[in-house]
Amino acid sequence: MLHPLQDLAPLLLVAVAAIVFFASFTQSVVGFGTAMVGMPLMVMALDIRIAAPLIALLGLTLETVMVLHYRQSINLKVMWRLIVAAVLGIPLGVLAIQRIPEPVVLTVLGLVIAGYAIYALLRLRLPRLESNLWAYGVGFLSGLLGGAYNTAGPPVVIYGHCKRWPPEQFRGNLQGFFLVIDIVVIANHAAVGNLSAEVWSVYAMALLPLALGFVIGTRLAKRIDPALYSRIVLVMLVILGVRLVL
Repeated sequence: MLHPLQDLAPLLLVAVAAIVFFASFTQSVVGFGTAMVGMPLMVMALDIRIAAPLIALLGLTLETVMVLHYRQSINLKVMWRLIVAAVLGIPLGVLAIQRIPEPVVLTVLGLVIAGYAIYALLRLRLPRLESNLWAYGVGFLSGLLGGAYNTAGPPVVIYGHCKRWPPEQFRGNLQGFFLVIDIVVIANHAAVGNLSAEVWSVYAMALLPLALGFVIGTRLAKRIDPALYSRIVLVMLVILGVRLVL
């Protein structure tokens, strides 16, 4: 595993920029990608202690723009339980990447990525959840995954499906949730000293490909079949997840 920034060869810098562009482009086309795509690819290039805060910073940057677009669809009455529970879980996730051996961390990341991708590909219709108490457990698990891997999405996405959120509210709620989670994750990374000079250096370099991916993805979204593109990305995530486990 290579460490930035002084140890990064020019070719690896190009690879990091390409990962950021692809993740941002995917986020703009199908609504996910910054973390679900960026994280498993980035940990193959950078140390996870660099990749985790880096993806959180990039995610916060992109989510800020996305929330402005979906602000009218966010329902805080639905989301507050998820957010409170997630805030409690995030510090434990951030500590996990510092204290648990990296092979174990990467294995769990691989299982989460591959498991969610398989779920999405199979389009399973899970039972409807009536009780709001489920939100506390789901939120806490999302916080753990968000703090450790920036992958807070899978539990909340599944929860939203089980609660039968309308499509527009579904997208808005997710963007609002991810924005809050990213802010808290970054605050926790700062508290434990993970926002190093190396992280900020790579982040500054990654802003251009992040912006390019967003602009190009937004403009091409109407010309690309989102369903087909999403399935291609999900198959790739299964492969990446298995690769991390093995």
